[in-house]
Amino acid sequence: MIILDYQDRRPIYEQVSEKFRTLILSGALLPGSRMPSVRQLAMELSINPNTIQRAYMDLEQQGLIYPVKGKGNFVSRNEEIQRIGRRDYLLEFQALAEKGRDIGMEEEELIHVIRESYREGEND
Repeated sequence: MIILDYQDRRPIYEQVSEKFRTLILSGALLPGSRMPSVRQLAMELSINPNTIQRAYMDLEQQGLIYPVKGKGNFVSRNEEIQRIGRRDYLLEFQALAEKGRDIGMEEEELIHVIRESYREGEND
């Protein structure tokens, strides 16, 4: 499920957190599903359980998972995940729009590209 890149300069907990974030936002981990236990995942990845706990705390702060005392961690409700996914998308979209403006694209050209891309997606 998760493969770590030891050549990556980011801390291991950030890699774990990012991988789970991607799995959750893509729908690979369904809302309400139980996350692997800290101990189990630490053994599978051969890393310290504190590293997994830190990654889970990061995911909890982002609103992607929630703990249930004595039962483990679970993926948050679908509405919360959609809200987070939309927020991330809008931030990414704003950055792309700014980049387009910075390289000289006109507003109408950007709007045209968006409309065409959206329509192509409807036909897939």
